[in-house]
Amino acid sequence: MPITWPKDESTTEELDGSAIEFGGRRIPSRYFLAPLAGYTHHAFRLAIRELGGLGLATTDLVLATRLLSQHPKSLELIETCSADCPLSIQIFSGKKDQLVLAAQWLEDHGYQGVDINMGCPMAKVNSQGGGARLMCDSTEAAELAACVVAAVDIPVTVKMRLGWDAESISAPLLARQFEDVGVAAVTVHGRTRQQGFHGQVDLEGIRRTVEAVSSIPIIGNGDVRTPDDAFRMRRETGCHAVAIGRGAMLDPWIYRKIQQRLAGQTPIEPERDEKIRFLCRHFALMTQQHADYSCVLFRKFAGWYGAKLGIPEDLEDRLRRFESVSEFDAIVGEITERYGTRTTSIPTALIRVPNGPVERW
Repeated sequence: MPITWPKDESTTEELDGSAIEFGGRRIPSRYFLAPLAGYTHHAFRLAIRELGGLGLATTDLVLATRLLSQHPKSLELIETCSADCPLSIQIFSGKKDQLVLAAQWLEDHGYQGVDINMGCPMAKVNSQGGGARLMCDSTEAAELAACVVAAVDIPVTVKMRLGWDAESISAPLLARQFEDVGVAAVTVHGRTRQQGFHGQVDLEGIRRTVEAVSSIPIIGNGDVRTPDDAFRMRRETGCHAVAIGRGAMLDPWIYRKIQQRLAGQTPIEPERDEKIRFLCRHFALMTQQHADYSCVLFRKFAGWYGAKLGIPEDLEDRLRRFESVSEFDAIVGEITERYGTRTTSIPTALIRVPNGPVERW
């Protein structure tokens, strides 16, 4: 049956803002945090959750073999706590037995959801048979998913792209096959592997994937930077939920604003003190996990927070180079004093994505 949404993107009255359930899990919001390599770590997830409105969050992708060998980096990626819920752990591998064992390990250690990555475009992932490479053989991909589903009782989901390239759009077929083998939900990034992170998201491609399944939720992903972007994706694709990645970096309050819009309220833009509290809270949470090394890890967030939090350019530059907690505190003190003196609202840096021909990534 065709899905009809209001033409006026500013209205939300026909959008379902209720919780969503799949795989026996109740997710309180239909607006999720998509995995972003190097960014969606434990501290960031907690800081975002505290602002309100976030549903499911998914970790950075974890190589199955490294998880099984309990590699310190992998254990760091899956670190969580009771406040970081609901959460799914994203794993990747081109080998069924490794994915099965990794999923079982996660279930045995109390995790509540497993997400199989079939969308990463990076060569180092695809060369191992994982990521988007799995979409090239729909029969093998479906068999792999079926084995993982059969091996655990916790819900198994899949994140994929529309296909390998424009000539091989396999997402609708794969989504239908995944549904048949018991996958609980599927997230679709509306680009092909060949596109990488370039070009625009194909909402029609996501819509065709939605129409290909009978009942499992399809989660749309890609180019959602504002509440209106999220609502447009749901209207034009009929997807059941939306996963937001870079948009949550550009505006950590996006989930709260979405919930305010759905409640018929005018979204409240955070004021200076709340923005600065968020900056400090994110860093404090990071230090709880990484101690002094947080000073290095936090630098890459400077470009994102600079424009949103009104940080003067010279102080933003210092945030890229600070080396101690005391230096961070001093910078925050100056930000508080000089808030509002920034000369541009344009972010000075975005998440770095590979450039050049995708084949060289």
